[in-house]
Amino acid sequence: MTTLAQPATPGGLATAWARIWRARRLVERNIMVYRHQWIIIFSGVFEPIFYLIGIGLGLGGIIPPLELPDGRVISYITYVAPALLATAAMNGAVFETIFNVFFKLNYAKTYEGVLATPMGITEIALGEMMWALMRAALYAVAMFVIMWFSGLILSPWGLLMVPAALLVAAAFSAAGLAGTSYLRTVNDFDVPMGLVVMPMFLFSGTFFPITIYPWFIQVFMQATPLYHAISLIRGLSTGQVGAAQAWDLVYLVAFFAICIWIAMRQMERKLIK
Repeated sequence: MTTLAQPATPGGLATAWARIWRARRLVERNIMVYRHQWIIIFSGVFEPIFYLIGIGLGLGGIIPPLELPDGRVISYITYVAPALLATAAMNGAVFETIFNVFFKLNYAKTYEGVLATPMGITEIALGEMMWALMRAALYAVAMFVIMWFSGLILSPWGLLMVPAALLVAAAFSAAGLAGTSYLRTVNDFDVPMGLVVMPMFLFSGTFFPITIYPWFIQVFMQATPLYHAISLIRGLSTGQVGAAQAWDLVYLVAFFAICIWIAMRQMERKLIK
């Protein structure tokens, strides 16, 4: 049975490092594939920027400033920008691990060829996650630079926004791998994208506080991973770092662990028959 867990011994650490080292070959393959299609990757940089300009500046011009729990008042664009950074990290990870992995798994049969090499299912999962992290990091760093030069980062804690975005990307890439392993046809894309990703994007505190909803809807929203991603990164950006952000961190780590465990089991069932 293939697992990611290794004992905390020198031998176990060496094995884990060897798997990561082999997984880089899949990253190199993806780089070779996209070297003539780089616009596909870079196009995702502009989506959160358009939202920031269109909603943050446009709609923000008619929305009064928002009050933080500590009494500080911030502009609407300052409120929205960290959420867009979190969603950019999510989108980079999800799009890569859902659409592209599905094609490789079900049509191109890429992984069946990979398994003929010294690489195994663990290396496949690690390689795709590493590539998804690179894509998500590109989007997150672009947003971070824009926020930095626009004065939208209000606290030194904001320097941790990029590492936090990488954790968000890791969690959603694991979720994407797990979800993709259950998809059978391209028509099934409507489930993760239309019923999961888009509602989370709209109703996880991205554009407005969830406190405007009744308490039972707030409970549902607070159970979504994107809510915790936005809460963590917005807290770092505004300097609101406390128990809530610690809980966000624990939630995302646990979410990642559960999703990667599911992804490993499902990919093993699909590839090893």
